[in-house]
Amino acid sequence: MDRRIKFTDGVVKTELEKTLLYRLKNSDRDAFQTLFYNYYESIFSFVTYKILDADLADDITQDTFLRIWKSRQLIQPDKSFYAYAARISTNLCNDHFRHINVRFKNKEKIEYSNYPKPQTPEMINDEAELKNKINQLVNTVLPEKCQNIFILSRIEQKTNKEIADILGLSIRTVENQIYRSLKILKKHLKEYFE
Repeated sequence: MDRRIKFTDGVVKTELEKTLLYRLKNSDRDAFQTLFYNYYESIFSFVTYKILDADLADDITQDTFLRIWKSRQLIQPDKSFYAYAARISTNLCNDHFRHINVRFKNKEKIEYSNYPKPQTPEMINDEAELKNKINQLVNTVLPEKCQNIFILSRIEQKTNKEIADILGLSIRTVENQIYRSLKILKKHLKEYFE
């Protein structure tokens, strides 16, 4: 049985999501499965962008939903489910990076293929390297709210209205956060474009 629901209208989506969250809070497995099927791909994309490893992103995404189920009594149905799930997945990504840093703490050089390599102005012409630099900046210098909105906008190609609906924000807030993100990124990348 396909549990995907097409969320087309923001108001309908909000009310339906709220109903599903109340049901989830009361341990309704069907509501959980519906939320899982509707949000798995978005959370997976979000985590993949942060981690740069699809297999690990799949594990973290599954752990995200496992934590949601285990802490279902704490869910606030009036809040955005995507924002809640993104927060949990961000914490899991941070845990992963902390674990990696502890493991390699005493090593002179961290050899981890998924970490973006340091950039020089001569190397910046390569588009893949520029993407790595941007990815690194998104994950290290942008505030979490900006990160979430930037990833939804620039990576998942969501419209400002879709982002506002997903996160339960106004379109103006989304626009301001995108502007803020781009301003921060330009500041950190200006040396590469001079």
